[in-house]
Amino acid sequence: MWRIVGFLVAVELASGVLQGYYTPVYTDIARHLDIRDADVNWFEAAQLVVSALCVPLLARLGDLWGHRRVLLLSTAVTALGSWIVAVAPSFPTFLAGWAIQGAYVVWLPLEIAIVHRRAAGTGRQDRLTRRAAAVLVAALEGGVIAGALTSGAIAGATSITVLLMLPAIAVTVCFAVIWFGIEDVPGTSRGGVDLAGLGLVTLVLGLVMAGLITMRLAGAGSVLAWVLVAAGLAAGVPFVRVERARPEPLVDVRLLAHPGQWPVHLTAFLFGMSVLGAQIPLSTFARTDPAVTGYGLGAGAGFVSVLVGLYVIAILVGALLLPLVARLLGSRGALVAGAVTVAAGYALFLPFHGSTVQAVVNMAVAGLGSGVLVAALPATAAAAAPPDRTGFATGMTNAAKTVGGAVASAVFAIALTATGSATTAHAPLAGYLTVWAVCAAAALAAAAALALVRPPAPAAVPHG
Repeated sequence: MWRIVGFLVAVELASGVLQGYYTPVYTDIARHLDIRDADVNWFEAAQLVVSALCVPLLARLGDLWGHRRVLLLSTAVTALGSWIVAVAPSFPTFLAGWAIQGAYVVWLPLEIAIVHRRAAGTGRQDRLTRRAAAVLVAALEGGVIAGALTSGAIAGATSITVLLMLPAIAVTVCFAVIWFGIEDVPGTSRGGVDLAGLGLVTLVLGLVMAGLITMRLAGAGSVLAWVLVAAGLAAGVPFVRVERARPEPLVDVRLLAHPGQWPVHLTAFLFGMSVLGAQIPLSTFARTDPAVTGYGLGAGAGFVSVLVGLYVIAILVGALLLPLVARLLGSRGALVAGAVTVAAGYALFLPFHGSTVQAVVNMAVAGLGSGVLVAALPATAAAAAPPDRTGFATGMTNAAKTVGGAVASAVFAIALTATGSATTAHAPLAGYLTVWAVCAAAALAAAAALALVRPPAPAAVPHG
């Protein structure tokens, strides 16, 4: 099994590169495309919507066709998107490539499902899965650090096209690693793909995001924007009814309602608002020149890459501390503590955002809590799922996280633009304060959900 984990580590290194590489150079990309800082948030919103739609579909196909085959498919799509991003001549083309690049979000859930199945019959399936998950998360965070430091070091020394080609090369190599290193095992689930469910969940997300885009263009007072958001939420009712009636639903709402599952996925949704939605605002705030705006850190791409690296190290430390925290507080207590720590980190930004030292401390605190949640959520979902639904259960933690990130990114794009007709390239300070306040509130809500659930969620880590 550990040979397979070794190959999967290479995949997670590439995933980390994708997640860390672009962060220090978002401002450079915005200037290259001639767009405002606030509009960069639409990159993340578009990608996360596509990711949210891909995850349940690809996770279901993994259970049907085999997780390795679907891992190859998602890697090919991600490579295509990465190459489009590298050579895109305009904002719409870049946005399209960035969106389909989001297929990578299913990699970690599929990998955990591969390991979980491989460990069957050992008598230590859950324990081995959690250990492998910790190794994969460590590789992911190592890739994030490597990607951020690389882009920060070479930004300005080469053209933007060459700069953006490196992640595309990494993902292309990743495809070859999966092809030659992971054995093909057929899927164990039966049935087909729930196209009606896919259509309805697309309708729900499409209407909500259309409402948020309209709100961005026409302002928060737009009646049409609120009607679209309300219609999207209302479309969730027939979606749930259809999925409950299906023998093989795309989104198994019955499983998600299980006491061992719903707190995990609700936490993933709320956690996604900060861990995914706040990345771009943090980068653009750090790059904002206080001599021009009166706020910001005035940092270059190199410093932002170091900031990202320190944040990721904090995430890794948090993940490694999870067994100790769980022994002290219990499994559910560890998850609650992680969510509260994330809230504290973002709340600290509200009064303390005027220096690089303050930013580093705030991100370190948020990173420690994020590490606990990143390490625990997929393994917790897998442990509470039937054997033929592990791909779905682990995938839905990422789906919920990406939906939360997509909604937050769209909301943050609105908050970072004073009005629909704003012409300045820099976002207002009030917008950044709103971003940090929303992230802190979402993390506190996640902690409350975990604290109130009865019975306790299944153990996320071994206690021995």
